[in-house]
Amino acid sequence: MSKPPTNPLMTIRPAPDPLAHELGTLLAEPLAQAWLAPEPPSALRQRLQERLAAARQAEAAMFTVRRRSAPRQPLAPGVTAQTLYRAKAGQPLRPGEPLGATLIELAAGASFNPAMLNNAALHREWLLLSGSTMRGGEPLSQRDYHVTPAGHGAAPWSSAEGALLFLRECDLPAQPGDQPLTVRDAEAGWPEFAPGIRRRVLWQRDGQAALLYFAEAGAQVPNHRHGHDEECLMVQGELFLDDILLQTGDYQLAPAGTGHTLTETDTGVVIYAHGDLDLQFVG
Repeated sequence: MSKPPTNPLMTIRPAPDPLAHELGTLLAEPLAQAWLAPEPPSALRQRLQERLAAARQAEAAMFTVRRRSAPRQPLAPGVTAQTLYRAKAGQPLRPGEPLGATLIELAAGASFNPAMLNNAALHREWLLLSGSTMRGGEPLSQRDYHVTPAGHGAAPWSSAEGALLFLRECDLPAQPGDQPLTVRDAEAGWPEFAPGIRRRVLWQRDGQAALLYFAEAGAQVPNHRHGHDEECLMVQGELFLDDILLQTGDYQLAPAGTGHTLTETDTGVVIYAHGDLDLQFVG
């Protein structure tokens, strides 16, 4: 398999016609059997209804947010936030469940201090999705990742040209020796993970990890289960998680104990994921 280019986004194709995918689904198993022999209309209708019911049941177990429809809230002058996920107060957290996931957009010349969000006792992970920023005196560019362990001071963020940030917060306590860490996109590389898929491990602990995936057009991940909550944020491109199409900026959280029958991309995709370090494949 050829190595991805220095900028993998250059290989991501325009989105296909959604109708073409729907027709492909109807021609694939198990529905393909419906076309091999004459069948009463009521039986075909029942097959389609069963498929639709199964898709709705699977979707109901997930938390899916479209960026285009997520409300925007002001944080500071020139700074807005879109909440992608917020854990329910007073309920026990699932394995790997975040307290919150947020998109933060800075207009050109804007700045904000994370101390305004909540207390410093949280573990925070940041991914710069577009633009450029300064974190304190540290410059960051597209797809750079930064993690601040619980208890460490939160440096202010600013952007001269404008930027879009993803923030994940959880209650993971810091361990002795934990220090803030930055993983720079230009220096990290794309280690091979599976046919057509490359993966970058940004951070890991106790079986869970923060990851970037680069998948070529046509790549697939087979049936798997989740030991930890699995979060997927579309950095670039489009991805089908079973029958749900996610586009750039969309977010889905699959709770621990759920699974995905099929994960595939027609366009090629770059994904931020937080969940199991080792996927639990189901035969």
